[in-house]
This record gives sequence, structure tokens and C-alpha cells, in this order.
Amino acid sequence: MEYEAVIGLEIHAELNTKTKMFCGSLNDPDERHPNMNICPVCMGYPGTLPVANRAAVEKVIMVGLALDGTIPAYAQFDRKNYFYPDLPKGYQISQYEHPFVLGGFVELSARRIRITRVHLEEDTGRLVHDQKTGATLVDFNRAGVPLMELVTEADFRTGEEVREFGERLQQLVRYIDASDANMEKGQMRVEVNISLRPVGTEKFGTKVEVKNINSFKFAADAVAFETKRQTALLAAGERVVQETRGWNEHKGESFSQRIKEDAHDYRYFPEPDLPPMRISRELVADLEARLPELPHAKESRFVREYDLEPYAVEILARDKKFAAYFEQVASEILRHDRDTPERSRHALYRTASAMMIGDLARLLKETGAEADEISMTPENFAELVVLASEEKITGAAAKEVLAEMFRSAGDPSDIIEARGLWQISGADALEDMARRAIKENPAAVADYRKGKEASLQFIVGQIMRSSRGTANPQIAREAAKKLLDADN
Repeated sequence: MEYEAVIGLEIHAELNTKTKMFCGSLNDPDERHPNMNICPVCMGYPGTLPVANRAAVEKVIMVGLALDGTIPAYAQFDRKNYFYPDLPKGYQISQYEHPFVLGGFVELSARRIRITRVHLEEDTGRLVHDQKTGATLVDFNRAGVPLMELVTEADFRTGEEVREFGERLQQLVRYIDASDANMEKGQMRVEVNISLRPVGTEKFGTKVEVKNINSFKFAADAVAFETKRQTALLAAGERVVQETRGWNEHKGESFSQRIKEDAHDYRYFPEPDLPPMRISRELVADLEARLPELPHAKESRFVREYDLEPYAVEILARDKKFAAYFEQVASEILRHDRDTPERSRHALYRTASAMMIGDLARLLKETGAEADEISMTPENFAELVVLASEEKITGAAAKEVLAEMFRSAGDPSDIIEARGLWQISGADALEDMARRAIKENPAAVADYRKGKEASLQFIVGQIMRSSRGTANPQIAREAAKKLLDADN
């Protein structure tokens, strides 16, 4: 029998507020000393009372608005009861029946994924396992940090869709500045709910949850593994057990952790220490007005305004700061070339885009720098784009100049002059270089005379090498071909 996967996601994202969800302790994910950002409230001391963090509530509502969700007029916090060593109070303040956001969707390339709800809760602490002593220590710095949980409908069918959705959501919350969503720091975590059913049927199979996945690639891998594992069980006539499983990224496989609890096992009830919230239409309208240009809108505008290819726009717009830098460069190009035909300006925009998503993105990755840490000015970057487009320097030289500008924030013309990188286009100079390359490579010349056209490109490569990449490759090729053919 052929089966299809039915998949839903639960995604947690720590919000980047200054303080925790219900107290004044710092929300600092970079704190390395344990148990520094704590207070009687987030430690659950008797007699303490929580106060909701307004900034966290507003950030969750803004996420809901960006997802085209509904913001109910009434919301309430609930107690979710369970015991775990890193849960100071013995319960978690969360939301159940009345979250801040209901509904919404994300458009993927293959299908629309519906959002069930987005709610707000407090994070737990962190367990640290000491390998030497075998002891388990508890760090409560994270306990009480505002945590957004987004739950989707079971609309996914493949791991690739899961990966695409996760990356889109991560991009969205970063654009809104709701969360830094750094998965390596645990600021965004994914839980995959997956079941199998025979193709053509509507009834869901037995759900298995794979928890706390810290990479969208691993989430896609978990879907692939669970699909294979559950298919093998069903094919053998065995039963899939409803359970919670972990993910071993090194082995690429899931492992059983515990039998899954149902919602009633948590004994939800309204949080008695926090009053219900009335969300006014005025607040919602104000938050909606504060939303920035969202990724899909930005991508559409970049294609329309700068005549860029969709694949380039998708890369540029992944990071709001990276996209902003491109717009600053484009503005400088327009300022200097306002009188040039629009078609020519669009060619410059495309050159700038190619240099950014290629060499500049590579330099940022290699150095670990963020887009807002780029030291070279947009004006200097635009000047380099123009020089490369006008063929005053070669593509190889442009790469070298860009790398130096990234390091020193220098002026491109000064760097080109200091390194002797202006393009050599003079026919006489290139003919001399070609003659020298032909003289130094008799084997390649002999091969060319035997009809091997690749040998011509070898000679041109030697010219480019001797000129340190500054020779005009087309004129160099013409000069070499002229001399080789004349010798024949």
C-alpha cells in the first residue's frame, strides 16, 4: 500500500525583548554565566506575582498581522501544569483556549500552509549535563524568557515544504524584529508532528512528534526518516505508537523519548495571577501601521523597480539589512547616473546584485559579519560597480578590489591605482603580451596548429596570468588568434 505523510509543525521562537515575560530580569541570550539573570518572580518564589511584558505581547500580535491572522478582542493566559527540573514554578504560564492570534497562512512555492494559532508563553530553564561527574546542573537564565509558539495545520506533505516554511517564518520574524531566531543559540526550535495515511484517504494516522530540532535541514531530514520508519512498520503489519521522539543529528535518526501526553494531561486552567486582556482595535491598527515592508512585498518591488531576476531577489531579501544595503547602493547608482537610459541603470543594478549575492555574501560568511557591519560605504560600492560595468577593470580585478574594500573600507579608485589593476585594453600592449605567451608555450602553439582550439584559450589564460587579470580578455584573445593564424 502507498502512504502519504501528513505533517504539522510547532515552532517556538524566543522574543528579543529587553526583559523576561513576567518580570524585570534581563533577557540576554548571550549571557554565559549561569543563573545571573534571575529574580524571585522568574524563580517562582512564594508570594511573587507576574506582570505581562507589553513589548512581547505587541511583537506576537505583529507576527499575527504579518501572517494575515485574526487578532481576537479577548486573550488570556493559562497555567500548563507539569514537573520538570528546569521549570521553577512547577507549571508554565502559557495560553490555551484564548491565544493572541488565530488563523493566518504562509504561501510556499507548492502550497499554502494554514496557521492554527500563535500564542505567548514563558520559556523554561536549561539543563547542563556534566560529563565528568554525571551530574545535571540547572541554568535558570532562560527561565521566563518570552516564547512565541506557532502551530500550523497539518498541511505539509514533504520535508522540503517544512524547510521552506521554516526559512520563510524565520525571515518574517527577523523583518519584524520580533526575534533574532538564531537556531544555533536555541532561539528558534522546531517540533514536527507526522503521521502516515493511505494515499487517497482523509483520516489521519497515528501522530508521532519529533521535538526540539534546531535546524530546518534537520527538520526535513526528520520527516524523511520518520516517513521511512513508519512506512516500514505499517508494511510489516505493526502499529505506529503515539509518542514523543528526539532527533539525533549525528546519526540522522529519531529515538523514542516518552509516550505523548494529551492536552488534558497538562490540566490547563486560567492563570489566576494575570487578568484577561482586552485587545483594542486601536492597538491593532497602530501595530499594523508599524509593520515594515514584508519579504514578499519587498521581493516583488525589487523585481519591478530594479529589473532583477527572482532568484537574485530571493537571496537579496533573505536578510532585511542586506536588502537595505543593496537599496543604498542602488540609490548611489541612480544619483550618479540619473541621466543614463533606464536600461543602462538596470544593467548596473543587476551587476550590483550579482556582486552582492556572490562575492560580498561570501566575504560576510567567511568573516561571520552581519550586513549592518559592512564597513565600505554604499557610494564606494556603487563606484566599483560602475567601473566594472564600464570595463575599466576586469572581473578578476573587481573581485580583488572588493575584497580589499571589505577589509579596509578604502576607495576603489585608490586601490586600483595602488595595485595597478586598471584594465589593459590597448591593442599594441596586448599584442606584445600575446607574442610573449606564444613564445613561452611552444607545445600549446603546436597543438593549436593541429586544430585544437582549446590551446588558444590556454594562451589567453597565460596572458591573463602575466597581466594579473588586468588584460581585456576579448582583445587578448583577438591578438593571440591573429598572431597564431599569421604564423600558419
